[in-house]
Amino acid sequence: MPITLFNSIASWLLKKRYHQIELFLKYPEEVQEEVLFQLLEIAEETELGRKYDFQSINSYKTFSERLPIVSYEEIESTIERTRKGEQNIFWPTSIKWFAKSSGTTNAKSKFIPVSSEALEDCHYKSGKDLLCLYLNNNENSQLFTGKSLRLGGSKELYEDNGSFFGDLSAILIDNMPLWAEFSSTPSNKVSLMNEWESKLKAIIRESTQENVTSLAGVPSWMLVLLNNVLEETGKQNLFQIWENLEVYFHGGVSFTPYKEQYEKLLPRKRFKYYEIYNASEGFFAIQDRNNADDLLLMLDYGIFYEFIPMDIYGSPNQQAIPLWEVEIGANYAIIITTNSGLWRYKIGDTVRFTSKSPYRIRVTGRTKHHINVFGEELIIENAEEALKNICKKTGAEIKDYTAGPIFMSGKDKGAHEWIIEFRKPPEEIAYFTEFLDNALKSLNSDYEAKRYNNITLKMPKVHVARENLFYDWLKSKDKLGGQHKIPRLSNRRDYIEELLEMNKIGSKY
Repeated sequence: MPITLFNSIASWLLKKRYHQIELFLKYPEEVQEEVLFQLLEIAEETELGRKYDFQSINSYKTFSERLPIVSYEEIESTIERTRKGEQNIFWPTSIKWFAKSSGTTNAKSKFIPVSSEALEDCHYKSGKDLLCLYLNNNENSQLFTGKSLRLGGSKELYEDNGSFFGDLSAILIDNMPLWAEFSSTPSNKVSLMNEWESKLKAIIRESTQENVTSLAGVPSWMLVLLNNVLEETGKQNLFQIWENLEVYFHGGVSFTPYKEQYEKLLPRKRFKYYEIYNASEGFFAIQDRNNADDLLLMLDYGIFYEFIPMDIYGSPNQQAIPLWEVEIGANYAIIITTNSGLWRYKIGDTVRFTSKSPYRIRVTGRTKHHINVFGEELIIENAEEALKNICKKTGAEIKDYTAGPIFMSGKDKGAHEWIIEFRKPPEEIAYFTEFLDNALKSLNSDYEAKRYNNITLKMPKVHVARENLFYDWLKSKDKLGGQHKIPRLSNRRDYIEELLEMNKIGSKY
């Protein structure tokens, strides 16, 4: 089949799905209620379904009153039972796949159940929907005349008690449908390589020989790969290697600190960036418009959504609300019920709604990854926006960063301590620090109040990290590549102390 004909047929097939998307755009509450009652019906004969009498639940109100909101730690024992071979505990069909969550650098891992329904009706369906929405907005796309350069996790799959676990990306690649494998590079063998630095070289060898039309992966690690591609080939930008490159599909971490660096690698105004929001627990939202900075919440993936306002999250009177009760602009923690048997599960992410018709969101951070030691409630969204604004003013470029508190001691006030690795440093770090402080004040009224006359917080303290500090830190923890992320904000000093020590002694690698 001629490649242009294949491109036309593939585009036509994917665009057909848009009519189903229009259904939940028009009837969001009805679609979400239908998802909830389908999940309850499917799981009514499970151990959990009998415990909470799913069969008699006939309203969202009853569901929310009967089932508790849970964290991973509260359901870990039932997940472990399933990993050891027991079935029909929280989901009726056999679960043999577990996504080893690597959202942070903590040593303790989570094993998130992944059912066959979640693979088909959530993860793979979302991949097709991402392409559907992109093609719907870009009629002249030639996406399928070439391949997608995908950058997944570096970990192999491991077998334990008849079940398999590994990075979600490794599970998806291992179960990948033919249509996805045919249109991707590198090969599955290279994609599943365990050692990051060897894998990087193998990806470059394979992908530079292909006609790559799209990129897909986490911005921080994709940037490492692309800079290595340019270094290896001696080219000035990526279009000199892949002239038909037209879009980058990204997710996993905020794109804000990296955007200007990507625009230098991809100096073409018509090049597109499309953001996605997925996790080990499911695929949640997709950018549905060119050049948008918010994402369409996908409502028919077998996931029922609830939200806890962050101003009451963790308090004795915390209460979740359904999608149809959210307000634009408020910050919420997400609670999900899924077709992998997670029931009213705290995923740990926070979002803000930008629209209710349709429901669009921005990811604002993590429930645990913020700084609120002094009542300042600094979230990742504030930090990313502040750093973006400062870089525009100072001409600096940031590679990685983290921040934590300096606790009060005696009469000494508290402060925030930042470690920033620059790709291009500012001329004066004192000037940069002052800009950072003022930017955070303008974005966060709680921070501004605590900084007023140094009432609680002093000026932030900024350290310039040596080259490759964060890379070396992740390498020391065997956390290179894939879905591994730098914890941006923390209420504790663990990360800060480790990094400051490594910054003093230099690289071991």
